[in-house]
Amino acid sequence: MNNLLRRLALIFAVAGSAVALLTGAMTVVSVAGRAALGEPIQGDVELTQFGIALAISLGLPWCQLRGANIIVDFFTQNVAARTQRLLDGIGAVLLGLMCLVLAWRTGVGAQSVKEAGEQSMILSLPMWWAYASLAPGLALAGVIAFWQAFHHFTGRSLDALAGAQSAEGAAS
Repeated sequence: MNNLLRRLALIFAVAGSAVALLTGAMTVVSVAGRAALGEPIQGDVELTQFGIALAISLGLPWCQLRGANIIVDFFTQNVAARTQRLLDGIGAVLLGLMCLVLAWRTGVGAQSVKEAGEQSMILSLPMWWAYASLAPGLALAGVIAFWQAFHHFTGRSLDALAGAQSAEGAAS
C-alpha cells in the first residue's frame, strides 16, 4: 500500500508540476504578446485560473505524503511520543475527512455546473471541467491522510510511506 500511494502521489505531483509549468509558459507568451504585439492569448486569465487550481490539487497528495504541510507544535513539542502519535493521528483523520468531503462536494458541484451548462466567459470552456479536475487530487490526499493516521495509531514509522530510507538501508 505504501508503494502504491507513493507512486500515485508522485504521478499526480509530476502532472501538477507539468500543468504549472505549461501555465507559466502560457502566461509568459501572453504577456510578451501583449507587450510586443498588443495581442495576448485570448482567455489567458481563465486558463491560468484553471491550470493553477489543477496544479495545486494534484500537488496536495505529495505534500501530505512528505509531511510538507505546516505543523504548529508549540504546545505539543514536549509531550510523550505516544501522545504525539495520538494527536498526529487525530489530525490526520480530520485532514482525511476534510479532503474527502471536499473531493465529494467538488464532484457534486461539477455535476451541478455541468447540468447548468455553465461556461467560462471568454473561451466558453465547460466550467465543470475545472471542478471535476480538483476531485482526484483531493481524494488521494484524503486517502493518504487516513493511511498516515493508521500508521500513527499503530506506532508505525511514516518513513516507508514517504519513501525515506533508514541509515542502514541507505548504506546497503
